[in-house]
Amino acid sequence: MTTAYASHSMFTEHDFPRHPEHAGRIRAVWEQLSRQRLLDQVDRIELTPASDDQILAAHSPAQLERLAAAAQADGVTRLDHDTYALPKSLAVARLAAGAAVGAVDSVLLGKADNALAVVRPPGHHATVNWQMGFCLLNNIAIATRHAQARRNCGKVLIIDYDAHHGNGTQDIFYADPSVLFISIHQSPFYPGSGGLKETGSAGGAGYTLNAPVAGGHGDDSYERIFAEVVWPAAERFAPDLLLASVGFDAHWVDPLANMQLSLAGYDRLARACLQMAERLCGGKIVFVMEGGYDLAALAHGWCNITRALLGSDELSDPYGPAPGAASGGDIGPVIAAARSIHGL
Repeated sequence: MTTAYASHSMFTEHDFPRHPEHAGRIRAVWEQLSRQRLLDQVDRIELTPASDDQILAAHSPAQLERLAAAAQADGVTRLDHDTYALPKSLAVARLAAGAAVGAVDSVLLGKADNALAVVRPPGHHATVNWQMGFCLLNNIAIATRHAQARRNCGKVLIIDYDAHHGNGTQDIFYADPSVLFISIHQSPFYPGSGGLKETGSAGGAGYTLNAPVAGGHGDDSYERIFAEVVWPAAERFAPDLLLASVGFDAHWVDPLANMQLSLAGYDRLARACLQMAERLCGGKIVFVMEGGYDLAALAHGWCNITRALLGSDELSDPYGPAPGAASGGDIGPVIAAARSIHGL
């Protein structure tokens, strides 16, 4: 089994050290992948920065213009209260989006069985018109538009299990029936979107599926959502490609969220995505890095995804299960509501 790996040393050059989304995040992942000798087992791919045309397939011109202005400014530009840009940030963001595009190309062109894009800055909060939530360009959305426009990929399933709702990805594809966007996220929580009744508009009605989960839910709840909601929705959609937006901020040690997933639980979700891709779209799957702010959970989590893609059953978990029982309450009503709204 061949796994393509898309990453680049330039991803450290967008860095504001006191910010939660800093260069140390990706360094931790690289160091752990190297320590566990996983980089020797993947096929590194050459990256090409995303072009204006590729970016504008997902974003408005104003989105690109703000980043271009920040590239000409001195020091840090605050795009909103928690999102920053530096003079080099546009170049880094282009390369992050290009990494997602390259990973998708490797799979769709038959150069690899599957792929992962270890990138930053993350992308799933970047909407059509705005940078927000630490995100500059929506990496997975740009890769999706590229797959459809250039690789004759008709239907794309995006599964997002970052702790935060992928509002940007939802926004970009909200009226598009060729993309099924599924998000499992903590709620109420930043960015405040992702309700059960947000299901798409116009021709895309029914092609956005949100599972808002109260803080305190862990492995069992996520696995039930996958089994009872994600699987039947994916089977009905029958995608040509599966893309996973993965943030490790739903891990129980993460400092920014309040979920109780373990690394073993995360591993089961990744393997469920792999099984889904094998059954529904010939194994065509790409995992794209989003959030995660405990460095060890983030790094070991990406090692586990890499092993799963390589066909290994090993698990790297320095933390173990969440202490105590899950405190989020009964997940049944959320599952029942999602199934009812979407006719599953």
